Amino acid sequence: MIDYKLLEALSAVVEHGGFERAGDAMGISQSAVSQRLRSLEVRIGQPVLIRSPVPHATPAGQRLLNHVQQVRLLERDLAQSIPTLVETASRLRIALNADSLATWWADAISTFCQQEGVLLDLVIEDQDIGLQKMREGDVAACLCSSPQPVAGARCVPLGTMVYLPLATDDYQARYFPEGPTPESFRHAPVIVFGPNDQLQHRFLAQWGYHGRFPYHLCPSSEGFVRLAVSGMGYGMIPEIQARRELESGVLSRIVPDGQLDVPLYWHFWRHGGSLMDRLTDALLAAWKP
Repeated sequence: MIDYKLLEALSAVVEHGGFERAGDAMGISQSAVSQRLRSLEVRIGQPVLIRSPVPHATPAGQRLLNHVQQVRLLERDLAQSIPTLVETASRLRIALNADSLATWWADAISTFCQQEGVLLDLVIEDQDIGLQKMREGDVAACLCSSPQPVAGARCVPLGTMVYLPLATDDYQARYFPEGPTPESFRHAPVIVFGPNDQLQHRFLAQWGYHGRFPYHLCPSSEGFVRLAVSGMGYGMIPEIQARRELESGVLSRIVPDGQLDVPLYWHFWRHGGSLMDRLTDALLAAWKP
């Protein structure tokens, strides 16, 4: 049996991004955290952590972190059936995309969190890469666009988010006077969420354009819309997030009927206990894009 204090030390270092912050979270010294990790590596006979400026787990460490996530959920179920046990899984660490967080997520999850007494630790990642956090053992569940589950996890299709290429009329008159053309795509400034955001590339590929384009980086879903409304660029914005701007005419599509449909899949550990089953049911029931 592995001492779970050692596993918690590994989890804390990865989740908090360093030994000092991990020690603060666990209420122990930085050297004590380091000692527990050394003991864990001696116990399993191989490194579990790459000690870079931002520490991250080795493949063996990732498997241990996956194990920790599932044990936390199972211990919560056990605490509910044996009240004398201290409930230890009061936090759920979940990876999801910023657009879901800015639109439908809070309404879907609020009742569940209140009824279950759960605190969330949300990790914001692009919908195309969020699943990597689950593979690394950093989160207990993930909302992303990939239908391929991690080994030992379940994947449930949740719904589809519709993205529209939106900009102001003045912006479109300035950069798209003749409509969407390779030349206009080459020079029109774009708003991109981050370096891993591929929605813009997929949209342009629909129109046969694969070249370069000027862009603003804006890692904020709300700020993304603000930049578009200010006329700084056009971007792929969720339809549910831009309904008010569309109805008022502040924003409109740069291409008639242009859109991208992005499916969302909910991933969670197969042996994560009944809490994850109830959370999944809540998300499915509340999905109203």
